[in-house]
Amino acid sequence: DRLIAVLDPHGFRPLTLGKLGEAYVVCSETCALDLIDATWIRDIEPGEVFIAGPDGEKSIHPFPPARKAHCIFEHVYFARPDSYVFGKSVNEVRTELGRRLAEEQPTEADVVVPVPDSGVCAATGYSEASGIPLQMGLIRNHYVGRTFIEPHQSIRHFGVRVKLNPVKSILQGRRVVLVDDSIVRGTTSRKIVKMVRAAGASEVHLRISCPPTISPCYYGVDTPQRSELIGATHSIDEIRRFIGADSLGYLSLDGMLSAVGSERKNYCTSCYTAEYPVAFPENHSAY
Repeated sequence: DRLIAVLDPHGFRPLTLGKLGEAYVVCSETCALDLIDATWIRDIEPGEVFIAGPDGEKSIHPFPPARKAHCIFEHVYFARPDSYVFGKSVNEVRTELGRRLAEEQPTEADVVVPVPDSGVCAATGYSEASGIPLQMGLIRNHYVGRTFIEPHQSIRHFGVRVKLNPVKSILQGRRVVLVDDSIVRGTTSRKIVKMVRAAGASEVHLRISCPPTISPCYYGVDTPQRSELIGATHSIDEIRRFIGADSLGYLSLDGMLSAVGSERKNYCTSCYTAEYPVAFPENHSAY
């Protein structure tokens, strides 16, 4: 008969408060409220303990103040685009990431193709800013999960083949800008580039709407250890050669943060900088 919602003092992960009739609802993304026709009230604040029960509701802040460190990866990949996260539309931020990417990493091409689903918003922004038309040259099977989370390479490889299928009429004989949200190990990107080439693309230019991922996350995202992150152990040209693209361009750290505007100082970027706002155990540093 009592609800207690607590957010860490840095606010790493999103937590939002809603109401369904007389009942309070707590969830990580606002799209969950939409699904059950609940009303959004507000975000739980970093360091806040919200309590609701028969005696009413109260909010306390028992923790020492800490600088905000919202996870930027929520906007890059993790959250759904129909959600508001940290007070911002995920769709709008991702589309802006794509616009910035087109400005920083232009190329001559015939078509922009997103890697669905998480690359769609950024590809839309890239197409808008570049003037290159967007077409869905890869079709996703929505009964397959997120391949970067799968623990074994053989499972990830099989997942890519089942998850995506190329549209040859869109890709054949064309210079393709392939837009994706991130490169983690590089094996998935390699399979997708190979798939697009096999469908007849004359050139494949891979564009990534965030900087190279060089460090693991210790704050709630299941990322691989550092030795498995291709961005931590290879140069951009080495990554390009490994995945088989004609060119490879990442969005800069500044370009990524510019997409969240004046709130840029309130975000954690440790997976791109290896600068952690909260120390982790020493025995993890070798990861």
